[in-house]
Amino acid sequence: MTEEQRRSTKRKRGHRRRGKSTAAVTNDESSSVAASSGSASPIRSGSKSSSSFLDKMKAKLSGGYFRMINEKLYTCSGDEALKYFKEDPSLFNVYHSGYQEQMSRWPEQPNDIIIKWIKDHSPSLVVADFGCGDARLAKSVKNKVFSFDLVSNDPSVIACDMSNTSLDSSSVDVAVFCLSLMGTNFPNYLQEANRVLKPNGWLLIAEVKSRFDPNTGGADPNKFVKATCELGFTSTSKDFSNKMFILFYFKKKEKQKSKDIEWPELKPCLYKRR
Repeated sequence: MTEEQRRSTKRKRGHRRRGKSTAAVTNDESSSVAASSGSASPIRSGSKSSSSFLDKMKAKLSGGYFRMINEKLYTCSGDEALKYFKEDPSLFNVYHSGYQEQMSRWPEQPNDIIIKWIKDHSPSLVVADFGCGDARLAKSVKNKVFSFDLVSNDPSVIACDMSNTSLDSSSVDVAVFCLSLMGTNFPNYLQEANRVLKPNGWLLIAEVKSRFDPNTGGADPNKFVKATCELGFTSTSKDFSNKMFILFYFKKKEKQKSKDIEWPELKPCLYKRR
């Protein structure tokens, strides 16, 4: 090999080494940029995940409080429930927020059916809404409505134990219980409705269907109807068509006979954790 050939070979080797070095630097810079870009993305994703996680935790806590209060209301007397909310009225808001969330999953609301029934009758009928919640019934009809519940967050709502209202005897035309026969002393609520209703007055009851399913531990609906009739009512109709709730329609008898009544036990409507 001549001297000139050896020099040419060295120059080629030098070019190859410099090319590899340049490529390595370029690859290192690309890796650094990629790493930098990659690190930014998880931060944004992590922020969204944290927010979503907190929302889920808040929903679980709220749902847990609702289930606790709901179980309390089904397993204590009306007087005990009244004292419970007097000690901490904010619990009533927690309960009703959870209640509304549960109701939003129902394809049809029993209150809507009752409101329609009242609208289809005379606006002169005086109504007593036992366990009125946000008093939606009173706000939806032209009738005079007395709204009762354990806590009053609205000037139109009267806070009381529903077994002992301030209404005069034989003073109302319609008594409504929409998913509100919750206390262990629910027969006392119906006795109070009987007291305040005029002769031939209407008693409308909507309840969760599972509470009247003997196959799952619920009460026999026929025994419930029989007991209510013995209290002083006549059963006019029952509606079992909805898969979530049932409706009972009664009219108060003109002549009342006092007797010992055997009331069926209504099982609590307890919601499962999700």
